Amino acid sequence: MTLIENNAVVLFQGDSITDAGRNREDGNSLGSGYANIATALFTSKHPEKQVRFLNRGIGGDRVVDLERRWERDCLELKPTWLSIYIGINDTWRRYDRGIPMSAEEYETTYRKLIKQAKEQLNVKLILVEPFVLPVNEAQKTWREDLDPKIQVVRKLANEFQALYVPLDGLFAQAGTQTGPAYWAPDGVHPSPAGSALIAQAWLNAVKV
Repeated sequence: MTLIENNAVVLFQGDSITDAGRNREDGNSLGSGYANIATALFTSKHPEKQVRFLNRGIGGDRVVDLERRWERDCLELKPTWLSIYIGINDTWRRYDRGIPMSAEEYETTYRKLIKQAKEQLNVKLILVEPFVLPVNEAQKTWREDLDPKIQVVRKLANEFQALYVPLDGLFAQAGTQTGPAYWAPDGVHPSPAGSALIAQAWLNAVKV
């Protein structure tokens, strides 16, 4: 039986992988990515629960960008479940724009967001692990930056007793069968198949 209760409000929060082209003028738009797929499958299996799903992902966001809009795009929405998927841009910006984000700052900011949501809303948490599936040699060097951030998300999930979605290993495993570009053409943004892989892992975490 799924862990999500009747009449719950589930908020997907994150960057472009969550955003997935949603219409930001429409508060109910879910985009075309994993949030939409997970919502479609959940609501088709559990229509009786009347769960409401919201997406406030914004492309390009790092954890500090989430912090800037946390009041409006999280706390004011009063979710009962909060799914956070943030971190790949905190790594990527170091390599494409020379804007590094230390694992320590990432952890401090991430923990602050979680604590605010827990203290003000008593929200239940789902933390989604960032991944990179290198499609070129340059992306292989990202591991030194991303791996400590993945460890931060695991640490926070343990600390706050959150449900956990372990994507990095999942995508690495999937990529061995097909090559990485099948799942994430640029190594970061999932293909439709990759979005479905994320959605299924998310649903597994909430026991659907």
